[in-house]
Amino acid sequence: MKLVFCGTPQFAVPTLEALLASDHEIPLVVTQPDRPQGRGLELATSPIKHTAQRHGLPIEQPEKVRNNPEFRALLEKIEPDAIIVVGYGRIVPPWMLTLPKHGNINLHGSLLPKYRGAAPIQWAIAEGEKVSGVTSMLLNEGLDTGDILLQRELAIAPDDTAVTYGQRLSGVGAELMVETLRKLEAGSLTPQPQNHSRASLAPILKKEDAQADFKSPAQRIYNRLRGFQPWPGCYTSFKGKKLAVTSAKAHSYSGNQPDGELLVDRDQLFVICGEESALQLLEVQPEGKRRMTAADFIRGYRPQSGDKLGA
Repeated sequence: MKLVFCGTPQFAVPTLEALLASDHEIPLVVTQPDRPQGRGLELATSPIKHTAQRHGLPIEQPEKVRNNPEFRALLEKIEPDAIIVVGYGRIVPPWMLTLPKHGNINLHGSLLPKYRGAAPIQWAIAEGEKVSGVTSMLLNEGLDTGDILLQRELAIAPDDTAVTYGQRLSGVGAELMVETLRKLEAGSLTPQPQNHSRASLAPILKKEDAQADFKSPAQRIYNRLRGFQPWPGCYTSFKGKKLAVTSAKAHSYSGNQPDGELLVDRDQLFVICGEESALQLLEVQPEGKRRMTAADFIRGYRPQSGDKLGA
């Protein structure tokens, strides 16, 4: 097939690489414009742009897509058989949806209809799922509501973060996209409508999502810490200053201390959580400081049993 590839993040790179290694032709790669990043606000290019440059592929980075006659004329001239969309970060307009014969094929990082939205991998882990996966689907004008083509499951390990799981899932997704195109080309794939009554949402992450709620069970806080990597992470406060929790472990605990209270046991640090549980803080980062182990935090900041976090 002749394909236009639209993508931006690292998650999309294995799919582009797999398509390039197959028999498909990719006359154009579309990705987000370069954005200023870091303290120096230097322009940073997307992982997909790096990959396309490495392979010598033509690249377009339109600021807008919906009302862009030049970009539309370019795609119409190419006449792609399908447009592949993986984490592009733009809403695909109606004119683009109807342009190719095989439609716009999206690789989504969940088992749809679960976790529709911008952060499916992060929310699946944050909600404590044991299994998630990837879906190839036909885009329509809704939010991840199009017909399903193929799906593949992948187990979530107890210590997986959104970063480690996303890396593995991206490889599975690349294989799934190649298989999807092969079956579409052969006419052996029938799109299946989603069961919208079973849908759940995975909205874009906000800074506030990272605030630890110690009324919750420790396992739930730990799951959110794993899911919200590399951003927004998990944070609370200690003596009026922000304290990021960068590594932790959930335990059962049957004491009667209030939620959010600290327990200091030599060089170990625990915080009481809901439903008879406690979160062991293995590594923290005080506001304006480097990351440190719990033992270093105890030596440097002198927390005492009975002190409160988040107060």
